[in-house]
Amino acid sequence: MEVRRLNQNYQRSDGSTEGLEELAIPLWQRLKRLLLTLGPSVGGESWFVCMGFRRPFSPWQPLQVMIEQELLAFKDRATRSRTTIQITQNFELNLIRAGKDHGTFFLLGASSDDDSGGWVMSEVERNLRLCIAEKERKIERYRSQYSEWWLVLADHISYSMDPEDREIFRADMMPSIRHTFDQIVLIDPRDHRRAFEI
Repeated sequence: MEVRRLNQNYQRSDGSTEGLEELAIPLWQRLKRLLLTLGPSVGGESWFVCMGFRRPFSPWQPLQVMIEQELLAFKDRATRSRTTIQITQNFELNLIRAGKDHGTFFLLGASSDDDSGGWVMSEVERNLRLCIAEKERKIERYRSQYSEWWLVLADHISYSMDPEDREIFRADMMPSIRHTFDQIVLIDPRDHRRAFEI
């Protein structure tokens, strides 16, 4: 039995993949820490920083320097208004004044990953193909050692789908997904009793 998270992935030009969370989570944490170092609120004024990004992504260190320079320049303005700052081609910040003083001048308000989202079933299908291919490569050397192979996926995209969507997925999408597993099961990570054998 092979087990993996079914998540949204970014496929690089060389065919390798990366889970979207591998960039999104550390980026959120780094930006949040950086914003806290840029000083307290000024005259009761705090600003939400909302980041938008997509891959391929710049290394953090030079990006951090550019972000800090742009935000401090914004903070030093005599008058400030809602604005968008394009840091790099694949990274921007939207600044929106908060309705109250939050103690710091900047605080992280939201994040938008332009590589995420889409129609749920088509995202399940696309990422299922990537996960199957990855796991088939992994077990290739060991396939003959066992008479049966299952692939169990903790479904972080559709959370195991509703019953109606399951039937549509089985009928319309699964026939085109070729694989060598004896069974593929999607499990809702929030409730292991919600399993979907495809």
